[in-house]
Amino acid sequence: MGTTTTTGRDAIASGRTALGIELGSTRIKACLTDADDPAVVLATGGHDWENEYVDRRWTYSLDAVWSGLRAAYAALVADAESRHGIRPVTFGALGVSAMMHGYLPLDAAGEPLVPFRTWRNTSTGVAAAELSERFGVNIPLRWSIAHLHQAVLDDEPHLDALDSITTLAGYVHTRLTGRRVLGIGDASGMVPTDAATADYDAAILASYDELVAGRGLGPLRELLPEVLPAGADAGELSAAGAALLDPTGRLRPGVPCAPPEGDAGTGMVATSSVAPRTGNVSAGTSIFAMVVLERPLSSVHRELDLVATPAGDPVAMVHCNNGASELAAWAGLFSRFSVASGAGLSPDAVYETLFREALAGEADAGGLLAYNHLAGEPIAGLEEGRPLVLRTPDSRLTLANFVRAELYGVFGTLAIGMRVLANEGVRLDRMFAHGGMFRTAGVAQRFLAAALDAPVSVAGTASEGGAWGMAVLAAYRRAVAGGAGGGLAAYLGEAVFGGAEAASVDPVPADVAGFAAYLDRYAAGLAVESAAIAALPVLEGSTP
Repeated sequence: MGTTTTTGRDAIASGRTALGIELGSTRIKACLTDADDPAVVLATGGHDWENEYVDRRWTYSLDAVWSGLRAAYAALVADAESRHGIRPVTFGALGVSAMMHGYLPLDAAGEPLVPFRTWRNTSTGVAAAELSERFGVNIPLRWSIAHLHQAVLDDEPHLDALDSITTLAGYVHTRLTGRRVLGIGDASGMVPTDAATADYDAAILASYDELVAGRGLGPLRELLPEVLPAGADAGELSAAGAALLDPTGRLRPGVPCAPPEGDAGTGMVATSSVAPRTGNVSAGTSIFAMVVLERPLSSVHRELDLVATPAGDPVAMVHCNNGASELAAWAGLFSRFSVASGAGLSPDAVYETLFREALAGEADAGGLLAYNHLAGEPIAGLEEGRPLVLRTPDSRLTLANFVRAELYGVFGTLAIGMRVLANEGVRLDRMFAHGGMFRTAGVAQRFLAAALDAPVSVAGTASEGGAWGMAVLAAYRRAVAGGAGGGLAAYLGEAVFGGAEAASVDPVPADVAGFAAYLDRYAAGLAVESAAIAALPVLEGSTP
């Protein structure tokens, strides 16, 4: 992916660009593309950040949101000037995405009533169970409606001033444009949506209003943002919004904006996985699989969430709260060892070395188990997390087996959920993977193929991730405004991925059998995880 300086300069100077910004779990990324050829990345920027554990809740401060957005935007502008000799002052379109779900209640002035409660919180069990039974649809712990109803059950005082609720992407978009809207993919993680109407499920809205009648909430629909499909007009960057993003005053208002989306939706776009029988796995702080469905599922499963593509098509989602963070912690330990020993390997070199070593490990990781649970994991039945490395005396503790066990551990809970989907008879033509852990070619990809017992492809855009996916959605918004038809899937196939190459890995039979043996032990060992949670409580005020 690249462009000549002259071509890039012309695109930036003329505003023929699309800007995508994504607030991920550990990094805020910005990506600028040529709007006429979104596969061409013109500049990127980023800013590292971390969630906080405050009053036993996972959160990010909104001050950190804005300082991080400004830093990522400034880095992108600097990169554009370095590459092309010009600073962008406007764009053909822009869009914002962020980690999905969670709870951001606002008052009538649009100010948060409580700190943002992220998808990582698992304190909504009672509410989620009650709503799942009432609606006949699985309501995950992290969904906005579960958080809202838990606040109702707990009679939280902030409800007296509640005027609206939204997601992080929706909040940022509203501040940038003044429009209280949300892309349908992100909206489907607030309240279940209806593919036929491309809106919230009307029966569920009515059922919830009946459930909480007399509580003073008012109609649920009035609390929620308006739902928009990909390509819709979601407003323009206001003068106030431009100043929020770029305090230097150079950024001009009036940029057309795409509907704000969740990171799951941008992951689907970034891997061209928005048509039935396609799917993708996104691995970061969390890990999740999205599979676009041909038909409704036969029954309700707590392991599967029913959400939507950015175009509104139904999707089965297997979402795990814990992804590659524990693997990264171990890589950091080995990185420090390399420095202490005098070798001083770069972080990328450490990952490359460890991942290559894992290929020499035994197919079942030599009897080792690794649990990556830093937070609660509903699919595994865990309300909290306790990272563990576990082995029996007859296991083979080698570096290769250890690293393979850690990589298998990233996919462990995901594989449990995917087996439920397979038992529903859901079939895939292709599964794409993206995220930083797939940058080392052929390692994590091979082990994921073993976990899913299916071919896994990684495209050249894998490490660009959701910010690039959001830039593509912004380019699509511009294309639709220009009269383009055919739908999102056709646009991706023709305008974005037509000439793209993807490296595909078929499952190795020995790896498939080895991972299956690992997963059997993994499931049995979850009892040890539960015991660790009971025996080793997290100290009040500390971060688990």
